[in-house]
Amino acid sequence: QVHLVESGGGLVQAGGSLRLSCAASGRTFSNYAMGWFRQAAGKEREFVAGISWGGVTKFYADSVKGRSTISRDNAKNTVYLQMNSLKPEDTAIYYCAADADEVTGNPNKYDYWGQGTQVTVSS
Repeated sequence: QVHLVESGGGLVQAGGSLRLSCAASGRTFSNYAMGWFRQAAGKEREFVAGISWGGVTKFYADSVKGRSTISRDNAKNTVYLQMNSLKPEDTAIYYCAADADEVTGNPNKYDYWGQGTQVTVSS
């Protein structure tokens, strides 16, 4: 079992930045690929960014590419999502997830999920 807790969400003006964190506990964090997803009100959950267990492979949704950076610190059992140039359409609940297999953008492949952190971007 892997327990995930997100933090760092909040209210920010358009053009601002936020750094989300996801702290993991339980099984060996470095064995898991990690992903960030988001779900806006009335919409399906969508992939935002993913990172392999060693941090070498990273990829992003087109909607955040160039504005966001995913990273991880296996010594701290934490994955991060730095988001810059935020837009109102980035408003959503952001979730981190752990995948015991290869990093992927498919939410159905992830084994563990956090409870989410709200990000609200005002115009």
